[in-house]
Amino acid sequence: MCLMNGHCQWQRSTTRLAPDQVEKLAFVKITLSLLGLPDFPYHDEEDVLADESRKFSREQIFTLISTASINFSSMICYSILGPFFPQEAVRKGVSNTIIGLIFGCFALFNFLTSLILGKYLVHIGAKFMFVTGMFVCGSATIIFGMLNKAPNGPIFIALCFIVRSVDAIGFGAAMTASFSILAKTFPNNVATVLGSLEIFTGLGLVLGPPVGGFLYQSFGYETPFIAVGCVVLMLVPLNIWILPRYDTFPGKESFWKLITLPKVVFLCGVIFSLSSCLGFLDPTLSLFVTRTFNLPVGYVGLVFLGLALSYSLSSPLLGIISDKKPKLRKWLLIIGNLGTAICFFFLGPAPIFHLKSQLWLFVLMLVLNGFYLGLSAIPIFPEMLECAYKHGFEEGLSTLGLISGLFSAMWSVGSFVGPTLGGFLNEKFHFQWAAAIQGLLVLIIGLMVATFYIVEAIQARRSCLQNIDNADSEQTPLIPESSIHENSR
Repeated sequence: MCLMNGHCQWQRSTTRLAPDQVEKLAFVKITLSLLGLPDFPYHDEEDVLADESRKFSREQIFTLISTASINFSSMICYSILGPFFPQEAVRKGVSNTIIGLIFGCFALFNFLTSLILGKYLVHIGAKFMFVTGMFVCGSATIIFGMLNKAPNGPIFIALCFIVRSVDAIGFGAAMTASFSILAKTFPNNVATVLGSLEIFTGLGLVLGPPVGGFLYQSFGYETPFIAVGCVVLMLVPLNIWILPRYDTFPGKESFWKLITLPKVVFLCGVIFSLSSCLGFLDPTLSLFVTRTFNLPVGYVGLVFLGLALSYSLSSPLLGIISDKKPKLRKWLLIIGNLGTAICFFFLGPAPIFHLKSQLWLFVLMLVLNGFYLGLSAIPIFPEMLECAYKHGFEEGLSTLGLISGLFSAMWSVGSFVGPTLGGFLNEKFHFQWAAAIQGLLVLIIGLMVATFYIVEAIQARRSCLQNIDNADSEQTPLIPESSIHENSR
């Protein structure tokens, strides 16, 4: 009887394993039994899957290489403008508000692209979307480097908007496909893989500003864009060759069902607040540093280094913690949001603190900001996945496409609002007050998310206690035993 129970338990524990894994497990168990050796150390599917996840297949390795290449190349294309484009645009007769809109339009078109392509990912094909987006991104970067030859004023502004928008479409396609491919290939450790690949995201953010500033200072406006764009285009044939194809099946779920989940709504708020913080720095940071600390353009890129470096170095560890300790994700989100808000209050610093702007304090706040951004950003994707699966979404590329598209879309909304609002506030109230207002926005969203998690925990506790009471009432006999004995007499 005990043997039968053990066999049934083992059979149930392997129902979700792949056929080849079940065969291997059965063979090893039978062999150990015949030899009189202790039983196989894996007791359930989690042990087997955990062991399998430690061994990367050829497909997984190639997927990592491809996604690392798009993370690095897309971020270096995005961040290369920061140190010198605002000054170049001012010489072309562009106001600070319009500069913010040029940065922000990238995010606006990325938002629209992510929603549409996330919905139709399974129809277009993940690999085709990934490679095509990369090609468009590289080509648009090269074309953007030619815009200094355009006439000053409205023509230059219009061309900046057009080319930047096309670049955003390519970026959105590649990143939406990238998130889906990663989650499909590494279903058991999404946060760990995303966190590890953020090294390449951070590397792109790190190298973009200093490389762009150095090439601009040494060779002129065109060189940074042409050099980086050519690197991206050279990666396209590599990804066509190594990136595997994925079988896709359309799902029944929609964006509307996903965004009606309360938890997803609050997580979207976190995504928005974090991306708006990064976007805020694009049109404002270089102008503030050059005017306040009198740094040359080449050194402005090094200031960006603090934020990107701390973000990329901390992300892998935060990803591992997020996967190993899922219950800690909500605390990481809350602490990260509140920490980011505090960093923005002291970035200027805010005039209410009556502190003088100092370079060491500015760099320190950027370093801490990078860590807190990672602390809050890394757990979001697995949290959204877990929430969707709990509410009946199918486990497949269709759901992954929806979540990837929503994640990218909300990130894009923040990236649009951040530069646009940042450019406007910087022009009206100067950087110190502008950064404080941005920090206040993040603080409000962080407190809202904390309140939601507290309410969710209280409701879960009440539900658990109610289930226990119901179970006790079901076990209580309707007729007392004493009455039964008396009747029997």
